[in-house]
Amino acid sequence: MQLEICASNYQSAITAQKSGAHRIELCSELAVGGVTPSYGLIKHVMQELSIPVFVLIRPRSGNFTYSDAEFEIMKQDIQMCKELGCQGIVSGILNLDNSIDTARTQELVELAQPMAFTFHRAFDWTPNPFEALNTLIDLKVDRILTSGQCNSAENGILILNQLHKMAEGKLIILPGSGINRNNILIFKGAGFTEVHCSAVLLPEAQTAAPVPMNTPKFLSDGQEMASNPEMIAAMLKLIND
Repeated sequence: MQLEICASNYQSAITAQKSGAHRIELCSELAVGGVTPSYGLIKHVMQELSIPVFVLIRPRSGNFTYSDAEFEIMKQDIQMCKELGCQGIVSGILNLDNSIDTARTQELVELAQPMAFTFHRAFDWTPNPFEALNTLIDLKVDRILTSGQCNSAENGILILNQLHKMAEGKLIILPGSGINRNNILIFKGAGFTEVHCSAVLLPEAQTAAPVPMNTPKFLSDGQEMASNPEMIAAMLKLIND
């Protein structure tokens, strides 16, 4: 069974390779489920790693329904990854009802070739995972990263097993979320060929932050954070009057 490590920074990527991981998914900002890493990080990791590097293509946190501009950004990021020699990308797009946006996803899959394409955990928002599986088989994605539509892959093992059986080898079901040394053998025993985890062990904070930089109210999966034009206009009026 292969182990994919979700690496959200350079050190994690290097540690994954030195520790014997088979592949990494490179991203940034694990706290919001991951977003596309910077060009500099991707390039540096590609220069240093010999194991396969899959890159998360997600232009922002929040939902998985993207504007035309965001879609163009995603396509440009995929092209960048191809030029840098990445072996795969991890992405996906949903409609407003959380069904798979087949047209746009297909465009990303075709653009990514010959890189591998993993449909990420947007899959866990789809109303019917079994219909979504068949859709992604038709779109010829290589694997689906999923927790079985539960808060952890261990809790979602029943759906994961069903998906694995239904896939019939046409794509890889990649369990992810909460997999660790205490439960990884559950997935090996169930016949999964790959698993995904971050393997993060949080150390105790060495120093207290003098000013907090985290904003909990922004950590909402169900909405997109964006500047408000009325607020901008109001402030400009105040400083320009």
